[in-house]
Amino acid sequence: MTTDNQADTTPSPTDAPVETVRKVYAKDLREKDTVNTVFRVLDKSRVTARSGKVFLSAVLADKSGTIDARVFDKVDELEPTFAPGDYVLARGNVINFHGKTQVVIEAIERLEPEPLDPREFEPPAEEPPAPKAEEPSAPKEKPAREAREAQPAPKSGGEGHGARAVGQIRELVTERVNDPNVKALLLAFLDDPQIAAGLPISPAAKGVHHAYRGGLADHLLSVMRLTLRVADHYPMADRDLLLAGALLHDVMKVAEISPEKGFDYTDEGKLVGHLVMTAQKIREKALGIPNFPPLLEQHLTHLVLAHHGRLEYGSPKLPVTLEAHIVHALDSLDSRIASWVEAMQRDPNEKWTENLRLYDRSLWKGPVPTARGRAPVERRKKEKKHKERPEKKAAEQPSRPEKAEKPPREPKPPREPVNVPKELTFKPFSVLVQKPEEGSEG
Repeated sequence: MTTDNQADTTPSPTDAPVETVRKVYAKDLREKDTVNTVFRVLDKSRVTARSGKVFLSAVLADKSGTIDARVFDKVDELEPTFAPGDYVLARGNVINFHGKTQVVIEAIERLEPEPLDPREFEPPAEEPPAPKAEEPSAPKEKPAREAREAQPAPKSGGEGHGARAVGQIRELVTERVNDPNVKALLLAFLDDPQIAAGLPISPAAKGVHHAYRGGLADHLLSVMRLTLRVADHYPMADRDLLLAGALLHDVMKVAEISPEKGFDYTDEGKLVGHLVMTAQKIREKALGIPNFPPLLEQHLTHLVLAHHGRLEYGSPKLPVTLEAHIVHALDSLDSRIASWVEAMQRDPNEKWTENLRLYDRSLWKGPVPTARGRAPVERRKKEKKHKERPEKKAAEQPSRPEKAEKPPREPKPPREPVNVPKELTFKPFSVLVQKPEEGSEG
């Protein structure tokens, strides 16, 4: 029993030894590096792989950026030791997984935030892309978020273009999805290594619509924007489920179609297909989210399995929810419009396309007979410029006054022959130059 007069022999926290750790920033980590440094945890989730093995997926951050991390060993022991928002001392090794740097954590220790500078662990904010000079800015009365959603989906443009579309998809998920479980599942999909690596470069189809690298991200982004507009018109439909269905319905085409030349179907794509692969991935991600509602998982799976709309088109289920029917309708609309526009762009005719075997009809591609007067697609600028160049050049040239005819010049007397030596010296043309007169300036 102690009294107030007795000295307290319990060591204070300030007497504890302080370990000095060299800080290595996330952006400087390279494959095969050994990690023993401090990060802040942005995200953590428990994931069950297809093989049944359970691992931890985390995102670590500092002022240089973020890096993915995985815990494969001692999962049950390490999982309760840290949480999102904690400062941790992470020990492990750096690997390269699907072209992305990743830390495999072997040991992790939660740190007290008091001696640390929070500014050292705030990842830099992403700078919005600079607006192009030729594009008019959004009206002042319309919020910036609505202006972004009103923009049409961008066209083909390669891997960098696909990455921009993926960034806009993530922005919609972060800003517009309210249900925490739906948001967690969609972000888990976007953070999945296979999807993160494939989505920026994958085509949406082999040749029907959005058949170019980055086309899948364009298609998903376009359908997500359409669901936002339809949700405003039909408030009885759930906006979160619509956005989830728009993102999930085709996302596993990253594993169904190869992004390499020819866009051939993979073995897994031929044997399983993207609908079943997505359903499997939903189950995998849902198991990694604590207390994920089973009925919500079933509704999300139904959105994917029913999005082809008809059994003969490959859907194992017909749409039975409002959200499933809307996702099916908007997916069909976006793919059909993209297919028609791409066919019109390829066709060389003025008003009607050639007969399209896929649709068994010709399409009108000429100007519409309204005050707008525009065609669905513009003619190729190179051809137009090439055709109009001679006429335009002649029209733009100002007329010049005719010059008076000059009298014919008298023929010059023939020059005297010059004896040029057969072998040239280091001044080969000196024999052709007259010597300057004496007294004249050089």
